[in-house]
Amino acid sequence: MNGENQSPEKKPKGSWSLLYILSGGILKEDFVRRHAEMIGLVVLLSLLYIGNRHACLMKLWEIDRLQQQLKDVKYESVALSGQLTGSNRQSQIEELVKAQGLDLETAKTPPYMLYK
Repeated sequence: MNGENQSPEKKPKGSWSLLYILSGGILKEDFVRRHAEMIGLVVLLSLLYIGNRHACLMKLWEIDRLQQQLKDVKYESVALSGQLTGSNRQSQIEELVKAQGLDLETAKTPPYMLYK
């Protein structure tokens, strides 16, 4: 009688093998059947968590890349500004005019306003 009451599908606890799990036999277990919705919800939330974390990491990497690019552009701007300031001095301009061979000289009289 004891042999007739037990179904051949049921396995005793602790005898789950890798082949049993991979072949889908675990899906026949009562625990899995009773909690299928909760297991599905946990899997779905886990996938959402992983996807959200990946998206956040990608955005953080993009922010770091843009901040580094901003630093580089600021340094380049400061360097170019320094060069421009140096080349706008009157003595530098006079040297460039002489080097180009232009027939220009500095004004001897200060500028004055025509209209007040």
